[in-house]
Amino acid sequence: MSDDAPQPVIHPAASEPDPATGAVLRRAHLRDIDPRTAYLLAKLRQDVFTMEQGATDPDLDGRELEAGTTLLWVEVPGPEAEAAGLDREPAAHIRVLTEADGTMRIGRLAVRGANRRDGFGGRIMRAALDVTHEVAPQAEVHIDAQAYLEKWYLGMGYVTTGPVFLEAGIEHVPMVFRHPS
Repeated sequence: MSDDAPQPVIHPAASEPDPATGAVLRRAHLRDIDPRTAYLLAKLRQDVFTMEQGATDPDLDGRELEAGTTLLWVEVPGPEAEAAGLDREPAAHIRVLTEADGTMRIGRLAVRGANRRDGFGGRIMRAALDVTHEVAPQAEVHIDAQAYLEKWYLGMGYVTTGPVFLEAGIEHVPMVFRHPS
């Protein structure tokens, strides 16, 4: 690997806490996550996708149970963590899937409203791209981006591959990322 190559954001199950915010980036398969944290991750996604965005399709689709799925999330100290007996609670979430055709898929990016200006979305997306590079460096990485975020994803190196479509009652656009060789 050359000195210019991007270094992975995370390799272990958790990053060191950010000195300013106490935020920790975590990575695991669902089977390895404390049930209280799994509950708070599902609650975060429900709050963002169902309650806030009014998504019409079920969020829990069974893909987290697949062996090739990696979940990543950013945790911060907060009242939900305290109530659950945990040090931190999820503020951002994303999942990485290995598809049957060998491509990778990133989805379910959710950032709690109160944390949308904290940089967690970009941090967790870069970490997810690192996971895809680790798992299958030559594979295309597909996303169905919410249409209003298309420019944000373009800035990260994604390319739009098709027209806007409705998914869960929300406009999305198909995009792909190819890791530099």
